[in-house]
Order: sequence, then C-alpha cells, then structure tokens
Amino acid sequence: MHPQLQEVADEFAAAQARLHRLADSLPADWWPKRPDPARWSVAECVAHLNLASRAYLPLLQRGLEQAAALDGPPPRRFRRDLIGWLLWRMAGPPVRHRVRTTAPFVPTGDTRPAELVAAFDELQAQQLACVARADGLPLSRVKITSPFDQRIRYNLYSCLTILPRHQHRHLWQAERVLERLRGAR
Repeated sequence: MHPQLQEVADEFAAAQARLHRLADSLPADWWPKRPDPARWSVAECVAHLNLASRAYLPLLQRGLEQAAALDGPPPRRFRRDLIGWLLWRMAGPPVRHRVRTTAPFVPTGDTRPAELVAAFDELQAQQLACVARADGLPLSRVKITSPFDQRIRYNLYSCLTILPRHQHRHLWQAERVLERLRGAR
C-alpha cells in the first residue's frame, strides 16, 4: 500500500482502538449522559460518527469507481486540494472551534453502547476496505461533494484523510465528556 494511504489506514485503526479504550472505561449508564445540556454525550458523539460514515461510504465507493476509470499512472504523491486541506486542518482535535452540524447528522443518544461500537467497527472495516481499494488510483483527480454541505467539494484523497481526523475530533470530545462526568461524581 502507498505510504500515504497506509497513514490513513493507521489513523482509522487508531480511532477504532481509541473508541474501544473509551468503551472499556465507561459504564453503560454514562453513555447517554450529557455533562452540559449544550454538549453531546459519549453516545451522541459515537452515533454522529456512525451517521457520518454511513453518508460518506457511498460517496467513497462512487469516487473510487470514477478514479479506477481514469487513465494515467498512479501518483507518486497524493495531494489534498485547498478546501480539503482546510477541512482536514479544522476537523482534528483538540477542538478549537465548534461547528454546528446539519440536521441529518445530529445524533440521538438512545442506542445501546454495544450496538454503537459494533456499528462503528463494521463501518470502520468498510472505510478501511475503501482505503485499500484506493491504492494506485488518481484520488486527487476525483471530487466529491460533502454530505454536510452541498456547496463544498474536495478531492477524494482529502476525503480519505478528513474522515479519521473527524473521528478523532469526536472521540476527543467523548473523552472530555468522560472526564467531566468523573469530575462531577
């Protein structure tokens, strides 16, 4: 696998390990608790990531099909476009600016923790399969439209790098929730 794609795969794997560490340290009855009414619970953070993954997977799959149909040699180096780089930069932890999510991605906290984690694991496996499929393809030549905002387009490589970074952002947020809940005890 191309080293840059391996980095993306490693970030997805690190996010999955991070979620499992969090799940192992969090009592089931704490998952839906919000330490502040204006902030999401751990369950809502994970549910949001699952909603985002479900929205992005079809876009990734279509984009990979488009990239496979393009002629030319595989790139030596993948590059994010400007919009992709800006979103990548903004998506990661620590969270410096809050971003209001659009209605389709506002989660509920009513799913059981085991179901949230199982769904995350399944979606993670599908995203990792997309990363593997991307190897050797001209990802920078294919644009996708953000499911969060139809006005925003960025290349497929940018998308692959933004997704795990977005996961780490909300897992960081979930870890802060756990810290606050522990502090309130």
